Amino acid sequence: MVDPALRQQMLVAVPHLRAFAISLSGDVGYADDLVQSALMRGLEYIDKFQPGTSMQAWLFTILRNNYYSELRKYRREVEDPDGIMAGSLAVLPEQDACLDLNDMLAALAQLSVEQREVLLLVGAEGVSYEEAANICGTTLGTIKSRVNRARTRLAELLDLVPEEDLAPNRVIQATLAMHVSF
Repeated sequence: MVDPALRQQMLVAVPHLRAFAISLSGDVGYADDLVQSALMRGLEYIDKFQPGTSMQAWLFTILRNNYYSELRKYRREVEDPDGIMAGSLAVLPEQDACLDLNDMLAALAQLSVEQREVLLLVGAEGVSYEEAANICGTTLGTIKSRVNRARTRLAELLDLVPEEDLAPNRVIQATLAMHVSF
């Protein structure tokens, strides 16, 4: 039986896990599967959780590792590099907000996986640099560097002018808050 306090910590992390999974995968249904898988693995390996550490960060790490494992597995499947198949399945949005969200998602997709990951963790999820470094298994300096490069590249991709600067992550937070419902 899982300690009720640990179960409560897991429940509190669910919306954050879901937002992170949606940001990583770009697919709400798949994101829900990732969250469920992360929670199931978390429950399965709850004895490995170190009390006094962040349950959310621990579950983020499980979710992230599972996502990358599945990504490696799916790379062997048929690709759609030109987007012809995806384009035939897409419905063009009718509102500017949908277009803005699509622009943001497309720009995020152009970032390297490492840059997108840390930008979403720090920018969209509000995870501290230190926690992001632990989740990603790297140093604090590397995280800060990746976030800086990601913000700069995202601004270039979105043709933002200095007055519309990304700090403190206004574009990502505003876009996700408007378009991702929990």
